[in-house]
Amino acid sequence: MTAFRLNGDAAQFDDGDRDTPLLYVLRSPAVGDMTAKLGCAREECGACRVLVDSEPAYACTLPAGAVEGRHVETAAGLDTPVRRALVESNATQCGYCLPGIVVAAQALFRTNPKPSRAEIADALDRQLCRCGSHPRVLGALLDLGGE
Repeated sequence: MTAFRLNGDAAQFDDGDRDTPLLYVLRSPAVGDMTAKLGCAREECGACRVLVDSEPAYACTLPAGAVEGRHVETAAGLDTPVRRALVESNATQCGYCLPGIVVAAQALFRTNPKPSRAEIADALDRQLCRCGSHPRVLGALLDLGGE
């Protein structure tokens, strides 16, 4: 078994899945975190993004074996002011992209608690939102940062 931490808790998966993209391992019955979504499987939409040792990563292409002994965080484990601001301001419509947006925004706010509009836009640039909620997401994050 390959061990890692998921949202602060011990987790593991079968060694035979080391080359499987992390997204599939996370969503498997053995691990059971359905937060990250499959969008494009090409690192182009961001729906699958997770934090690996606090750094954003695309779970759709990252081999699961790469997280051995590391800490993976999904939006499910990020009950933070970032996530609450997005939910409370009704910043999303369908919510499919929300887990990746939460992860990208959380990575930014951990290093910069008062980002500018340009910094937030840059952090979210790789997050595709098909229903057009980016203006509301940006507004919620600007409010959170105090701008």
